[in-house]
Amino acid sequence: MADREAGVQAMVPGARRRPQAARREPYDLESVVDVALEVFLERGYDATSMEDLANAAGVTKSAFYYHVSGKEELLRRGLERALSALFAILEEPGSQEGPAMERLAHVLRRTTEVEVELLPAVSVLLHTRGNSETQREALARRRDFDHAVAGLLGEAMAEGTVRADLDPELAARLVIGMVTWVVEWYRPGGSLSGTALADAILAIVMNGLRARG
Repeated sequence: MADREAGVQAMVPGARRRPQAARREPYDLESVVDVALEVFLERGYDATSMEDLANAAGVTKSAFYYHVSGKEELLRRGLERALSALFAILEEPGSQEGPAMERLAHVLRRTTEVEVELLPAVSVLLHTRGNSETQREALARRRDFDHAVAGLLGEAMAEGTVRADLDPELAARLVIGMVTWVVEWYRPGGSLSGTALADAILAIVMNGLRARG
C-alpha cells in the first residue's frame, strides 16, 4: 500500500515521475484505474496509449483489456470517481440543513477533503478539455456542481449573510476555482494537513464573502 501511495503522489502535477513497473502489485479493476490516472496526468489523456498504460503497470496489454474495453473506459471510471464523490457532498446533512452560509461552508470544506483524498482523479477532471463524449459529459457535470454552489451563494445573499454586491455565478466560479486548483500544488504527506488546508480556505473565503454589519 505504501508503494502504491508513493506512486500516486509522484504523479501529482509538478512531480511527473512515473512509478516503477517493478513495484506494481497484482491488478483488480480499481488498481487499473489508479494506474491510468497516474499516466494520464504524466502524458495527457490524448497522448496516452494502451501500451503506455501496460508498460506503467508492468503487465501486457491483454491483461488491461481483461478489465476494460480501452482507455476511454478507464478515463470514464476515473472521472466518475471524482464526480461521484463531489456530488455526494451535496447530499450530506451538512449541505442540506441549516442556514445557507453554514451549508456553503460545509460544501467547501468537504470539497477540499475530497480533493485531498482523491487527488489524482480530481486532477484529471480539472485537466479535462472536452475532446471526447466522456470528457464533455464530465465537464457538464462539473458545471452542474458549480451551479449548485452558486445556488447556495444566492440563498446566503437572500438571507443577508453574503454581501449582495457579488454575482452568485461569478463568485461561485472564483471560490470553486480556489478550492479545486489546490491539486496543482498540494502534496499529501507534507507539513500541511488536509484539515489545515480546509481551515485556511474557509477563513479566506468566508471573510471575503460575509456581509459587513
